[in-house]
Amino acid sequence: MPDAIFDDPRLAAIYDLFDGDRRDLDPYLGIAAELGARRVLDAGCGTGNLGVRLADAGLTVMGADPAPASLGIARARDERVRWVCADAAHLPRWEADLVTMTGNVAQVFVRDEEWAATLASIHRALRPGGWLVFETRRPEVRDWENWSTEPDTRDGIVQRMELTEVALPLVSFRFTYRFADGAVVTSDSTLRFRTLDELERSLRAAGFTVRDVRDAPDRPGLEWVVMAQR
Repeated sequence: MPDAIFDDPRLAAIYDLFDGDRRDLDPYLGIAAELGARRVLDAGCGTGNLGVRLADAGLTVMGADPAPASLGIARARDERVRWVCADAAHLPRWEADLVTMTGNVAQVFVRDEEWAATLASIHRALRPGGWLVFETRRPEVRDWENWSTEPDTRDGIVQRMELTEVALPLVSFRFTYRFADGAVVTSDSTLRFRTLDELERSLRAAGFTVRDVRDAPDRPGLEWVVMAQR
């Protein structure tokens, strides 16, 4: 079940307001060009930021997400993309050249069974020789210790974040939003921090070969960008 931040209509409507200009997505356009991808499936597409950029670049794009509220926003912003309501473990077979998972998508699968099912689904969605590219935070950096808990106010809406539990490899946190009308809405999330060795072993087991592991350009030293080929 998607976290409220993606599936509560009121929170989905303000997600992009607090998420910034998404310069972190720019490298994925370069990677798609580098790989010669023409058909791209963005798994966990959210409100569609990457899908729209890929479509602007002339690619054939599918965006998949299990949160109807986020998908509603994505559909309203661009009809060129095929938006599909599906979680990453149940992606359609699509002969994609490239499947992407940006942001925290790869870390929301906290159980090994969930992660294995997701990788198997992505494998089926790709053509032979196709690529999976995703980013994930490096656990040894312990970046959660530096996450800001200061309130952030935009358009009269106050967002506050708090860590609720650190039980490695899981880190849980809560966003609380206070709206101008006095309404308060919360969203709880948990991320799984996998080591590079864990990621490589799980990818091999799912039929992928890791071809490259890069530093995330927008968050150097904090995240890996993993490039694996079916």
